[in-house]
Amino acid sequence: MGALRTPREKWVEEGLRALAAGGVEAVRIEALAKALGVTKGGFYGYFADRDALMAEMLDTWERESVDDVIDQVEREGGDARDKVRLAGQLTFSSDRLLPIDLAIRDWARRDPTVAERLRRVDNQRIQLARDAIGTFCDNPDEVEARAMLAFCAAIGSHFLAADHPGTTRAAVIARAADIILDLPHGNPGG
Repeated sequence: MGALRTPREKWVEEGLRALAAGGVEAVRIEALAKALGVTKGGFYGYFADRDALMAEMLDTWERESVDDVIDQVEREGGDARDKVRLAGQLTFSSDRLLPIDLAIRDWARRDPTVAERLRRVDNQRIQLARDAIGTFCDNPDEVEARAMLAFCAAIGSHFLAADHPGTTRAAVIARAADIILDLPHGNPGG
């Protein structure tokens, strides 16, 4: 009987872990093989080269951060505000997705193909916010502004080093979400 091969998914998962921990330069076949406790020969049974692995890593990230998030949001239900909040929490507060997402954003700064993939994912994500906000706000300019603010708070809060005297970052983000998702003052109909 032949030796058991390391499953393809393990290579992808280890690649995503390396990307999140050390950036795109950390995704090296030899290092992945060592982390998996195998030789690098098994890698080539699944992937033609590193670029093929990187493409599959992007596919996995896109599926998990868009399709899987939307599926979970739909399963859990709730009103539009609950859904957009949950989608943000799953994506930008997750111990799994957040570090990968931030590493892909960094990678996209130097790789136009990755930048295009990130644009596609962000467009899908922000459309979810637009759709939710549009259920209680009928001004298209305000919907767009609120969706943009939601995204800026979700992503930007991970890059901001400012203190929040008298409160916590989590409390500030929660209040910002409340402001973004509330009905406008004096306009109960949206």
